[in-house]
Amino acid sequence: MTKITHDRSLLPFISKALPQKMVFLGGPRQVGKTTLALYLLGKDKKKTIDTEHPAYLNWDIPNHRKKLMLGELPPGEKFIVLDEIHKYAKWRNLVKGFYDGSRGKKSFIITGSARLDYYRRGGDSIQGRYRYFRLHPYSVNELGLTNAQDIESLLRYGGFPEPFSRQDETELRLWQRDRIERVVYDDLRDLEIVKEISLIEELVEALPARVSSCLSIKSLREDLQVSHEAVERWVSILERLYYCYRIPPYGSPRIRAVKKEQKLYLWDWSSVTEDGPCFENLVASQLLKFCHFKEDTEGFKMELRFLRDTNNREVDFVVLKDKKPLFAVECKTGERQVSPAIYYFSERVPIPQFYQVHRGQRDFEDKDAKIRVLPFYRFCKELEMP
Repeated sequence: MTKITHDRSLLPFISKALPQKMVFLGGPRQVGKTTLALYLLGKDKKKTIDTEHPAYLNWDIPNHRKKLMLGELPPGEKFIVLDEIHKYAKWRNLVKGFYDGSRGKKSFIITGSARLDYYRRGGDSIQGRYRYFRLHPYSVNELGLTNAQDIESLLRYGGFPEPFSRQDETELRLWQRDRIERVVYDDLRDLEIVKEISLIEELVEALPARVSSCLSIKSLREDLQVSHEAVERWVSILERLYYCYRIPPYGSPRIRAVKKEQKLYLWDWSSVTEDGPCFENLVASQLLKFCHFKEDTEGFKMELRFLRDTNNREVDFVVLKDKKPLFAVECKTGERQVSPAIYYFSERVPIPQFYQVHRGQRDFEDKDAKIRVLPFYRFCKELEMP
């Protein structure tokens, strides 16, 4: 069993940012935001700090809420963790007051999920005072995975800390059920006014079977018997709640690329039961993490897209940096020959490098065509994925 550590790829960048600015740490529910913040709180003492530490203040705890409303920060603490404070309607001004009043003598990290990401955008009272980082599930390199067997464990149990650390089928099912209930019943009602909760539950149940395919809103509308606008709105809400995400196509003038379709993936790829789509979802999540990492730590404009033409030739992913393609990735569950679509697009689309990743051991290269076939864990290591 792979041991879970606190060695997250964002850790040194958050530590570097804290003396100059507040750090906002967002991401899916149960991805480890609070744990990472508490680790940062206690790292100088080389021990784990729990939620009883005086420098940890959670808006959901009545005693902590009272202190925050009174503007009482723990004396003598240079590093303060504010958890779920964005649930307070006037949280921006409160946090701004704490930050400005400390005059650089205290560092703040604010954690939260959908609401933090959504509501930090409204208003400019805290602009220029914080850096925003998105925490993703554990990745191949963070866990130190070095073989195909390890990848199978990551596929089966996902990258969220609790189910991956336990690696128990029953616990995984219970965790998945509880997470969906909290996303639908708690986070959704906090973020949006939605009356059709039962229909959104049906939508959540329907999405895993559509992973890796172009998402048809029309098909979902017919299944749920609601309007096109309602389904589109609900899927967008689930994206903001870190349940799913969609990626758009990459269009090149030299091919007849599709332009409007979007492919669907889940933040918890262990919820995808089909073998091929589950692996593709894992690769998508690793690439999305790479894009967000480059944006949050280096300031580049990153995009994750897919490549498909009107004749259904497809390469699963294209990563763009400042609107220019860096590389493309095709996923295969077995150790196969190079996909014909890769050869086709490599001759027509200005993408510097094509990769075909798989779950086996075979590793070879066609240098003339700029194509490399290799195991997924090796791909992550060689490209220094976060």
